[in-house]
Amino acid sequence: MCGRYASARKKHEILEEFQVELDGEPDKELGPDYNVAPTKNVYAIMDRVPGEGDRAVRQLRVVKWGLVPSWAKDPSIGSRMINARIETVADKPSYRRAFAKRRCLLPADGYFEWMPVEGEKRKKQPYYIHPADGGVLAMAGLYEFWKDPSRDDDDPLKWLVTCTVITTDAEDQLGRIHDRMPMMIERERWAEWLDPKLTDPAEATRLLVPAEQGRLTAYAVSTDVNNVRNNGPDLIKPLPDEEETALF
Repeated sequence: MCGRYASARKKHEILEEFQVELDGEPDKELGPDYNVAPTKNVYAIMDRVPGEGDRAVRQLRVVKWGLVPSWAKDPSIGSRMINARIETVADKPSYRRAFAKRRCLLPADGYFEWMPVEGEKRKKQPYYIHPADGGVLAMAGLYEFWKDPSRDDDDPLKWLVTCTVITTDAEDQLGRIHDRMPMMIERERWAEWLDPKLTDPAEATRLLVPAEQGRLTAYAVSTDVNNVRNNGPDLIKPLPDEEETALF
């Protein structure tokens, strides 16, 4: 699964990197977050056709991590739907509509996974996994709209927009840490993945190609990341060599 990630790039960097045409939240900027956890607000890039338009416009939105299907009775279900498995995303009722029509990219600097420590039954060592070239990690995501029946139609909080991260089997190098990883969408596939006119699940599935070997790298980090209240760049600093060596 993917349960924590880091996203510290400034909004203007994300707008430029993903060639965003419309800032959907011009008065809102998320601060650097080195410990993004479920239910937090995150940036999502999506292509949507305006009400009276005929062309999809790429936009940046702030959404809540943890997908709430449109048919959900209340939004609490979102905390259990932070990941969608690639093996079932096209068929599972919770995700299939979004997979066909509402795909997005979730920008990250990297993500965290935990590996059991040999000889320690309950101890797990966190690792920070990120693109080896230092570039952006564009995670495949889905987004959904949920209408709050308890609010008036003119209430700005009437609609809740949420997202989930699609996961796949981890590549061999990373599988030793955890058997799952976020699905990456490479730059050359961004336009197709975001295209709202692409509604054939089989075609969308074709775009989900595992990362090439060596595309990502990993190193051990402090267990401070275990606590969601901790934040800051120290969370993604590698452990000193002597500490990391002692883990294996």
